[in-house]
Amino acid sequence: MNQLTKLNKALEKIMPLLTPSSVAIGVLAGSHLQPFAFLSPWIFAFMTFAGSLGSGFGEFARVLARPFPLLVNLLILHALMPLVAWGAALLFYPDDIHIVTGLLLAAVIPTGISSFLWSAIYLGNIALTLSIILIDTMLSPFVVPLGMALFLGAKVEMDAAAMMQGLFFMIVLPSLAGMALNQLTRGKVKKTLIPALAPFSKIGMGIVVAINSSMVAPYLTKIDGKLIGLAVLVLALAIVGYLIGWLVARLFGWKRDIIVTLTFNSGMRNISAGAVMAVTYFPAAVALPVVLGMLFQQTLASTFGKFLSVVEKEPIEQVPLAANGKAG
Repeated sequence: MNQLTKLNKALEKIMPLLTPSSVAIGVLAGSHLQPFAFLSPWIFAFMTFAGSLGSGFGEFARVLARPFPLLVNLLILHALMPLVAWGAALLFYPDDIHIVTGLLLAAVIPTGISSFLWSAIYLGNIALTLSIILIDTMLSPFVVPLGMALFLGAKVEMDAAAMMQGLFFMIVLPSLAGMALNQLTRGKVKKTLIPALAPFSKIGMGIVVAINSSMVAPYLTKIDGKLIGLAVLVLALAIVGYLIGWLVARLFGWKRDIIVTLTFNSGMRNISAGAVMAVTYFPAAVALPVVLGMLFQQTLASTFGKFLSVVEKEPIEQVPLAANGKAG
């Protein structure tokens, strides 16, 4: 177990480099990895299960007692940011429906599971972070197809029923299983199973990123003005997500831990899930904006963590969300 803990800590240190390196491996491997695309949903289901083991129904209930920060975060994730992404896509790529679809998909997918890691490092509200991740995950089979349909309508052929089913088995079911195991063992899995699975979950993320990057390798090998411009736009939209989360939390006057949580959960996305969905349910070109997002996600999280440590200087003791007077 000690060796696995050391491995996990080593992987945490290289998180900002892990996903870009995996993208590079996927592009270089190209067709050699493409036959393994069927493994992506299964690996991702394992990642979701491992990430949900730290969550219990008790923390979830405490957050629901004062749900306003959670609801605000969900509105940022699934109303405000999709609208921003859709507007930017139509402004810069009005004639490329695949790029428009990819940018929108990257904006409507649920918040990133790894936001828990960054929120914990920078003293965010852990109960709120877990609740946002879990509720957003549970809603994803409905929110993602609905969001795509509302913004794109009949412009894109999309099997919404198949997407909902895929999201349920890839995200919702493993999350419920992880939470149930946490509850049944009264949290003992936090000391036993989580340390054992954590490094494999991070390795799994690298594998998923590499496999899905291989599917769009033909679009990434030709570096031209269009690709660079798209990368800049994806980066800008990701930065906007972090800034909106931070600004909204500041405007509501919430405490530092909630500001940290909303910043990370508004900026990060479950981008591995987005890549799996893009490759599974859409033409390969749709996955291009999502894969480009993988290049920046962990590096941006690290950057905004340093930003928060400067701007939100006063560290506070971790307390349940219900105890924060301004939380709702």
